[in-house]
Amino acid sequence: MEYSEHLFLLGGIMLLLFFLVSYIFQRLKIPSLLAYIFLGAALAGFLTDPELDLVDQIARVGIVLLFFLLGLHFPLARLINISRRVWKVGAMDIGLNFGVSFLLAYLLGFDLLAALLIGGVAYATSSSITVKMLEESKRTNTPEGEFKLALLIFEDLAAPVMVSFLVGLTTHGVITADAIAWIFIKVVLVTAASIFIAYYGFRRLDVFVSRYMSRDFMPLFAISIALIFAGIAEAMELSKLLGAFLAGVMLSETGTSKELGKIIAPIKDLSLPFFFFWFGTSIALETGIISPASLVLLILWAIAGKLIVGFWGGRIYGLSFRGAIRAAFSLVPRGEFSVVIAALAEPVLRTFLGIYIVVTAFIGVFFFRKAPSMAETINRRLKKK
Repeated sequence: MEYSEHLFLLGGIMLLLFFLVSYIFQRLKIPSLLAYIFLGAALAGFLTDPELDLVDQIARVGIVLLFFLLGLHFPLARLINISRRVWKVGAMDIGLNFGVSFLLAYLLGFDLLAALLIGGVAYATSSSITVKMLEESKRTNTPEGEFKLALLIFEDLAAPVMVSFLVGLTTHGVITADAIAWIFIKVVLVTAASIFIAYYGFRRLDVFVSRYMSRDFMPLFAISIALIFAGIAEAMELSKLLGAFLAGVMLSETGTSKELGKIIAPIKDLSLPFFFFWFGTSIALETGIISPASLVLLILWAIAGKLIVGFWGGRIYGLSFRGAIRAAFSLVPRGEFSVVIAALAEPVLRTFLGIYIVVTAFIGVFFFRKAPSMAETINRRLKKK
């Protein structure tokens, strides 16, 4: 039976399951995205190919809206200001968590493209997990909270560009200097064009957007911009997520980011769980893990890399010793950006990366909760010495 014959029943059951697993996981103080991944892995064998195709299509909309909303938070002036404040720590983060993870994976026997994907998955701390836990622990307004948010924003800016490069490389199939140069040129061109349109186009729409914000056609306008620019980026063989992010940056120049975010967020919240669910359905545990030893080594470095960036980066930023330790133990969880990059991998590698993401997320959540007590313990022991 085709999914079209029981579309409403299937959709209703899936949304109810999303609600139930999200409710249970949040009661347990475990990130909801892991609930959707586990649910997808559990139900993969019960869904037909047409049903999985439908889930995939909804998932694409959800992840595009996530990056569009991300872009809405970054008007051009804020982009420049944040880059100036944390570029040293951001560069360290890229070098240690992307660069070293890539080299380690390559030395462990992964091919060049697989190693790049592993480096990409290892790079970004999960913004959704970290911000939610900052709010729950009331540590958002602390000095280390400010540092963590600044670093997460830097990663949020770097992630769409990184995804675009990896999409371009997976599209070409081979990695050559010419392919990398061509992708770089396209990224620069589309970014420069977006900045030009934002400054000379969307900035002049501020009165129009503000006046009609409460009208029912405004979500249509905003989402149309997101999908159009995502489609343009995809047609250029770049990531649609870079296009969606830049669309958000352009619309942020209207000065109505907060208001636009409020009307788009419910649509994103409805469609984004399908992306993590779809990713879960693609994790085929029956195929086995490529190299368990490599997985363990990469997870250990995932923890060590973020501890180094959190501590030394925090000290560079101006945190106290204890504040830097608290920051270090709060940056381990990987999440939404890692899933986006892992989705580009072949099925066997995707399973490997799925386990990597889930394990680092759980360890990261544990470390985050223990960060204050760990900081006190380490500080006390060092004072005794």
